Amino acid sequence: HRAEVESLIGFFVNTQALRIDLSGSPTVAQLLAQVRATALAAQAHQDLPFEQVVEALQPQRSLAHSPVFQVMFVWQNAPEGMLEMPGLQLQPVGADAPSVKFDLELSLQDDGPCISGHIGYACALFDRASIERHLAHWQTLLRALVADDQASLARVPLLSAEERLELLHGLNDTAAPWPAERCIHALFEDQVQRTPEAPALVADDISFSYAALNAQANRLAHHLIAQGVRPDARVAVALPRGADLVVALLATLKAGAAYVPLDPSYPMERLGFMLQDSAPHTLLTHAGLHARLLPALGTLAPSLAVLELDSTARAWDSRPAHNPPPRLQALTTAHLAYVIYTSGSTGTPKGVANSIAGLGNRLHWFIRDVLDVLEHPPVTAFKTSIGFVDSVTEMLQTLLAGGTLVAVDHETAHDPQRLGQQIVRQRVNTLVLVPSLLRSLAASQPQVLDSLRTLVCSGERLAPELARSIVQAHPQLRLYNLYGSSEVNGEATFMRYTAQALQGRQGSLIGRPIANTRVYLLDDALAPVPKGAAGELYVGGMPLARGYLNQPGTTAERFVPDPFGAPGARLYRTGDLARWVGDANGQLEYLGRTDFQVKVRGHRVELGEIEAKLLAHPGVREAVVLAREDEPGHPRLVAYVLAHEKQPQAQPEALRAHLATRLPEYMVPAAYVQLEALPLTPNGKLDRRALPAPGDAAYGTREFE
Repeated sequence: HRAEVESLIGFFVNTQALRIDLSGSPTVAQLLAQVRATALAAQAHQDLPFEQVVEALQPQRSLAHSPVFQVMFVWQNAPEGMLEMPGLQLQPVGADAPSVKFDLELSLQDDGPCISGHIGYACALFDRASIERHLAHWQTLLRALVADDQASLARVPLLSAEERLELLHGLNDTAAPWPAERCIHALFEDQVQRTPEAPALVADDISFSYAALNAQANRLAHHLIAQGVRPDARVAVALPRGADLVVALLATLKAGAAYVPLDPSYPMERLGFMLQDSAPHTLLTHAGLHARLLPALGTLAPSLAVLELDSTARAWDSRPAHNPPPRLQALTTAHLAYVIYTSGSTGTPKGVANSIAGLGNRLHWFIRDVLDVLEHPPVTAFKTSIGFVDSVTEMLQTLLAGGTLVAVDHETAHDPQRLGQQIVRQRVNTLVLVPSLLRSLAASQPQVLDSLRTLVCSGERLAPELARSIVQAHPQLRLYNLYGSSEVNGEATFMRYTAQALQGRQGSLIGRPIANTRVYLLDDALAPVPKGAAGELYVGGMPLARGYLNQPGTTAERFVPDPFGAPGARLYRTGDLARWVGDANGQLEYLGRTDFQVKVRGHRVELGEIEAKLLAHPGVREAVVLAREDEPGHPRLVAYVLAHEKQPQAQPEALRAHLATRLPEYMVPAAYVQLEALPLTPNGKLDRRALPAPGDAAYGTREFE
C-alpha cells in the first residue's frame, strides 16, 4: 500500500489470521457484521509479519499442521489488467497447484457474472468425495445465508434434501418382522417343546435338559404367582452363576414380573441402595447370602418375601411342573422384563427399566443375524456378572436359540487360564468378551480361540489392530463388534469384522443399527450432521428402555422427544460421539465420549460417582478421577486427591479400603495420587491433560491374594 514499493518486482503478501466467534449462536447479519469488523480491524496491523505473531503467541508447535490456523481463504477482488502485445493474442493459462501448505486452501475471484475459483486440500486428511461433500454443504449454507439474514446461524441448514433423507431414513431402514406379541418366557417354552431332551444348561458339571430346566422354573413361577407377584412387580435375584440363577430368572419372567439382578460380590452399601430403590416384592437368594444381606434390607425386611433356593424345605417343590397358564392380569410385551443398575454421575446408581418388547426384539435380532444356529447351535459361556446387561442376553439368546448354556463360576470367570480351559473342555463355540480380556486370551491361550465359531466383542472400544490380528489368526471365527448400553437393552449397532472391512481402517467401527432401531448423529440443536462429521449419537426405536426407576428428571434429560419420529416417540441420548464413514452403505465409527463416563474392562463407569464417594472420606478435600491408558490395551482408573491438612488417612491403602466398602471392585481406582493443587487451564478450568501419571507410591500395598 506504499507508493515507494510499487515499482519493485515481486509478490509481497502477508498472512493475517482472523478469528470468527460463533458463540451465542449469532444471526447471519450479526456474523457478517462481525467478520467485516474483524477484517477491517486487521488491516490496521497488515504490516506485522505473521512470523512475529507466531513468536508472540508461542503456540504448541507440531509438524502435522501449521501454527495458529489451518484453513486459508483467498479472495481476489483486484481488477485484472489485460496484457496486450502487438501481433499476439494472449489468454491466461491455469496451472494446477502441485501441493498445498494448509489443510484447506480456498481461492475465489469475482468474474463478473459469477464467482469462480478452486479448492486445495491435504490428501492425508481428506479424500475427494469428502471435499465435494463439503463444497455442496457450503453452497447450501450460502443459499440459506442470503435467503434470511435474521436466521440463527446454529439453525442454518448444511444438508440438501436428498442427504437429509438418507441420514434420517436411508441409513435407518432397519424394519424387520419379529414375534412382537410373544413374551420372552413363551418363546422359551416354544423351544422346550421343540427340543425337550436337548441339553439347555451345564452347571457344576451337571447337565439339565430343556424339559428339566423348564419344570424347575415352572414350579418356582407357580409359587411366585401364588405369593402375589404381578406384572411390573419386581423380584430381586441375589445368586451366584449356576442352575439356581437361571431357574430364578426364568421363573420371574414366567410369573410376569421384572427381575432385579444383585451381584453378590458388590459391597453391602451398594446392594442396600439397589434393594431400597427397587422395592422388590420378593428376594430370591441362598441362605448364606440372605444372612449377609440382612443389614442391607433395612425397612424392607418386615414386608419382603425371601425365598432361599438352597433350602432343604422348599414350599414350591410341590407346585405344578406345567407352564403357568396365561395370567388373568393381561401380561403384554409392554410390561417390564428387568431393572438393571448402572453407574450414576450423581454418586448413586441408576436403575434402568427395560420392557419385554425391547428385550425380545434384541434377542430375535441376535439369533437371526449373529448366531450361526443351523450349522453350529450355540454353546455359550455364561460368565458375565448378572449386574451387567450382557449377562441377560448371554443367557436368554442361547436358550431361545436351542443352544447350551455353560455356567462359569465367579473365580473361573476372573482367571483367564481357568476360563480358557473350561471353554475348551465344554466345547464352547460362542463367547462374549470385552476387548481387554480378548487381548489377554489371544496372547496367552490362542488355542482357545481356535475352538470358537462366534466371538462377540462389546463393552469397550475394539482397536482395529486387535481385530485384524484376531481375524488373520483365526479365519474360522465370526467376529462381531457390538455397541450399546443398558438403556437400549444391550445393543444398538453391530459390525461383523472381516479382513476386507478392516482394510485400511484406523478407527473403531461399530457398524449399522440392529433390527427395528434408528440411530442419528446430531448437533447441539438436534439437527443431523453431515457424513464424515462428528455428532452425538442418539438411539430410537424398539430397544429403548422406559427410563430410570424413580428418577424422572434424569429420564427426561437422557430420553428426549424424537424430532423425526411419530408423536410421543423418544430418543436416548448416549453421550457418545461418532461419525458416518465409507460409501453409501456407510458404517459408524466410534470417536469417544462427550462427558466423563468411561469404559474400563467392559464396565461402564461414571467418574462422578467415584469422585462423590472419595469426597465422603474425611481426609479428602478435592478429588478427580481419570481413566488412563499409560500402557496400551490396559486402561485403569486413577484418583487424584487434595488432602485436608495433616490427614494421614488419605493414603492409597486407606482410600482404597474406603471405596471398597461402597463401590464394586471394577469401580475402585488402581492408583491414588496426592497433589498440592489441581492443574488449571488459563480460564480457570481443571486441566485434565496436565494431571501426572501415577508413580509407584500411588499404588500403595495390598495383601497378597
